[in-house]
Amino acid sequence: MAYKITAERDTETMKSERTSLIIAIAKARVFASEGWQVTITTDDGKVFTPAAFDALLAA
Repeated sequence: MAYKITAERDTETMKSERTSLIIAIAKARVFASEGWQVTITTDDGKVFTPAAFDALLAA
C-alpha cells in the first residue's frame, strides 16, 4: 500500500509517497512540527490529519 503525504504552508505544497506507514507518519510529523498543514492519504482515499496518526498506526 502507498501512503501519500501532502504538506501545505502559505503558497507552498510538498507531496511525497511512501510504502512504509511508519516512515510516512515520521515524515508527516516532521512537516507538522515545522508548521505545515499535513495529511496522509491511503490508497483507498481515506485522509488522516496529525491528530489521527496514532489511530492510523493502530489500524
